[in-house]
Amino acid sequence: MKRKLIALVMVATMLLSGCGKGKTPTSADYSTVYSGEYTTLNYLVTASENEFAAAANVVDCLVEYDKNGVVQPSLAKEWKVSEDGLTWTFKLREGVKWYTNDGKEYAEVTAQDFVDGMKYVLNSKNNSSTANIAYGALKNGEKFFKGELTDFSQVGIKAKDKYTVEYTLETPKPYFLSMVTYVCFMPANGKFLEETGDKFGTDNTKILYNGAYILQTYEPQSKREFVANENYWDKDHVYIKKLNYIYNKEAATLSPELYLRGEITDTSVPSSSIDEWMKDATKKEQVRPASTSFYSFFYAFNFNPKFAPEYEPDNWKRVVNNVNFRKSLAAALDKKAAMLTSEPYEPERRLSNTITPRNFVSLKGTDYTKLGDLKKISEKDSFDTKAALEYKTKAMEELKGKATFPVKVLMPYNTGSTEWTNRAQVVEQQMEKALGKDYIDIVLLPHQPTGFLNGTRRAGNFAFMEVNWGPDYLDPETYTDPFTPDSNYCWPHMAEGYAEANGKSKYENLVNAAKAETLDIKKRYEGFAKAEAFLINEAFVVPYGLGGGGFMASKLDPFTSEYAPFGVSNYKFKGMVIMDKAMNTETYKKKFEEWEKERAKALKSAE
Repeated sequence: MKRKLIALVMVATMLLSGCGKGKTPTSADYSTVYSGEYTTLNYLVTASENEFAAAANVVDCLVEYDKNGVVQPSLAKEWKVSEDGLTWTFKLREGVKWYTNDGKEYAEVTAQDFVDGMKYVLNSKNNSSTANIAYGALKNGEKFFKGELTDFSQVGIKAKDKYTVEYTLETPKPYFLSMVTYVCFMPANGKFLEETGDKFGTDNTKILYNGAYILQTYEPQSKREFVANENYWDKDHVYIKKLNYIYNKEAATLSPELYLRGEITDTSVPSSSIDEWMKDATKKEQVRPASTSFYSFFYAFNFNPKFAPEYEPDNWKRVVNNVNFRKSLAAALDKKAAMLTSEPYEPERRLSNTITPRNFVSLKGTDYTKLGDLKKISEKDSFDTKAALEYKTKAMEELKGKATFPVKVLMPYNTGSTEWTNRAQVVEQQMEKALGKDYIDIVLLPHQPTGFLNGTRRAGNFAFMEVNWGPDYLDPETYTDPFTPDSNYCWPHMAEGYAEANGKSKYENLVNAAKAETLDIKKRYEGFAKAEAFLINEAFVVPYGLGGGGFMASKLDPFTSEYAPFGVSNYKFKGMVIMDKAMNTETYKKKFEEWEKERAKALKSAE
């Protein structure tokens, strides 16, 4: 296996050095507007997609992915895994430096930086939102996080020498290489962490940079300016020299007009405007489909309500623990009607009946979503008004004298998204009509973009809410993470009636059984499929759709970006090029077909 990985690294190095390529691409600067402000620049604690994008461009990981989704060297120049799959060893490239936000050299990047970063993540006092990903993999990681072990040298990460970092896993994880592209595995200089203390990541001067860009200017609710790191180890492959972000609380509404005026590089085209763009010959030439992503969107029921008394949290807690009540809402949700708010032309391409998206992983040619009970779920839309009313009748009978009707269903939405705002209204009207206002009263809760998740989902300030999750590594296990007891998506372990003899919920036991199977991939995947089917069939969540999609106008060449459905590689601007004019739909589809063939060939060569 070592020989195979080193060979892959040699090929990757040739690709990155530009062997056989033409002249170096040139590119203009990138400009955009935004409405959602960072709540932190501390990449070791954040779980925000918005903040992942910042981290990806200023701090490099051990490996990254190229435009075809093939793993490439980054801070690690080579790596190997032991025969038992428990020990992963990475050799770092020498001479890579940390820089301050004004471009001054601070220190060399060494193996100890990965140890120091992980020690910070696994210190429970730092409240890292991604610590569970790390401690779920590393030997003794969870024990240290929970305080059962105080000697960090016992945790499965060591600096073997200045340029060698070694990870020892609790159990074999064949997908571990994909995990190290996530924020919790990023390095951090220990001396700088001590100097900044609890100020680490509070602004652009309180982090160090070893990536393609430096956040030179950071003025919250005003502007951000990322400039290319002139001392970056791979600067020859950074073509966009500046990333300009201008704050505007109406960014989602104003960006199409700003794009047409040439003030920004790209924009999504709102579903409410797509007809206008398609009927205008000039605008149509700038519109192309936006690809779907592996972000899974679903509606979650909150089993740990902490919202204001006026929304009747106690009543909600009683009804949400009734399975027929949950099933009535699940069957009443018209996914297609909801999706039309963001995908009016081809909504079906983004609809999903499972939590794990199709085409994420497969088992000997069979897609994961076709395994076991998931097959039936994936092939049938859960929307069924007749069934919804039958569940309603059962729920009202079972809850008679125990709950008050109509039930107030608190449903937050992000005001920074016009489509989400419209969708919330559609869902409210559609579900109340299907089930009757005598049964439910959906109460919409508008919330500003900044601090949205902290003010809603993470705070338990919702009853029924659209949420999403993206994969952190290449395995179905990653889509179970939102539903663990230490997560804050919907707290399904608190649901009544599902505890088993060992004190854990049935879902937890199903997931843990699948996690325990590390050698037989067939049994492992089938185990996760069984757990996911249970979660959906018991209506803990209602799968809804995939991320991405819709239409956009952009001068960014989409086929120059790094491609990975997990980690942070796909957020990077490294390697990307801004074209002279936007790509239209016809050109995009043609190039997409070419890219699919190129990707298939690249993946086959990398096997």
